[in-house]
Parts: sequence; structure tokens; C-alpha cells
Amino acid sequence: MEVVLLERVENLGGMGEVVRVKPGYARNFLLPQNKALRATKANIERFERERDALEKLNDERKAEAQTDADKIDGKDFILIRQAGDTGQLYGSVSSRDIADAVTGEGHKVARSQVKLDIPIKTIGVYEIEIRLHPEVSATIRINVARTADEAERQAEGEDIIAAERDEDRAAAIAEKTGLSEEEAAEIFEEGAEPEELTAAEGDVEGEGEEAEAETAEADAEDADEVEDKS
Repeated sequence: MEVVLLERVENLGGMGEVVRVKPGYARNFLLPQNKALRATKANIERFERERDALEKLNDERKAEAQTDADKIDGKDFILIRQAGDTGQLYGSVSSRDIADAVTGEGHKVARSQVKLDIPIKTIGVYEIEIRLHPEVSATIRINVARTADEAERQAEGEDIIAAERDEDRAAAIAEKTGLSEEEAAEIFEEGAEPEELTAAEGDVEGEGEEAEAETAEADAEDADEVEDKS
């Protein structure tokens, strides 16, 4: 189906262009949203008569959208969600959730204006495009966290899941080597060298090897005693 566009449509064309689209896309989106008209001779002539008025209306909407975009561009919005130890959300964050979060802080954003390819399924900070007009967009940051404290740490650039993983490893190393958890944690600080860990693990391995040697020696002695009795 051929249509004449009444405004710029992403990946399709600009105002006044006649383009060919799938009938379903035209009937379900372009025509009911007043973004296009069927490209009949009468409609094309109608568009040309109304072009000046349409361009003026588009400029007004663009200016309004730019004002709204300036208010939210670069802003952070926090969404508190439940998640497991690995950061996997119990559910997901959708475009509707993001639109509600932005709207909840006094801005006007529709779900359809949130450009989210796939739902967010793990905690973290995400940059999201908000398309307020075919020619105007803003970028916001969505901070998805389990608590307000985690959101604050993530906003400062901390990888919460990596930090928790290092804490767990430090606790395991402390238990294995006899180091304090503070000493073990230092191994994972940026730039730290794991010399102490290597040495400590070497001691544990050495103890294990020594124990194995003692066991082998005892087994050999038992075998000799059996042989002598026989």
C-alpha cells in the first residue's frame, strides 16, 4: 500500500513523501495515528493544500517536545525491584514501568515514546532513549536496584553484583587460609596483587600434600607388617 506521510516517520521518510508500506502497518498504525494518508490523487492534493498548516503544527509540536526533552535529558530515575543474589530480577522492567517512573516525577512521557528493545531483567544502570517527537529525543538513566543504598552505590559507578561476588570469595578465602576477611578482601581491591592469597593457598596445599604423604607412609608400614606376619 502507498501512503503520503503527514510527518517524519523513523526508518520510513519525511513529511510529504509517498512511500510503500505493508497494509497492516498502514491500517494499524500510520492511518489511525494520523501519521499518513492513503496515497490517492485526492489525498495528495489535499496534503499539498494543507502542507503549510501541517508544517506549522509540526514545528509547534517539535518546539514543545524539545522543551520537555530539555527537562529530562540526562536525568536519573530509580526503580526499586526485588532480585536474587545474582542480580536477576523477579520479573522485569518494561517500557510502561519506565514511562510511569518518569511521569511520576512530574514529566509527561507515554509508553510508546520509550525506546526499549527488550525488557530489563537484571539490576544495573541503563541509558534509555525517550523519543518525544519524530525529530526530538532525550536520553535518561534508569537505575534498577534492590534498595536505595544499592541505587546510590550504582549511581557512583559500583558494580553491585561484582562487589558481592568478591565479598563471597573473600569470605571463602578467609575461611580457607586463616586470613581475616578484611585481609582477604584487599586482594580484590583494584590494583592489588594476590601474593598473599597465593602464599596462603600454597600453605594449605602444602599441608594437604604433607597429610597425603603421611597417609601413604602409614599405609606402606601397614602393608610391611602384614607381609612380615605372613
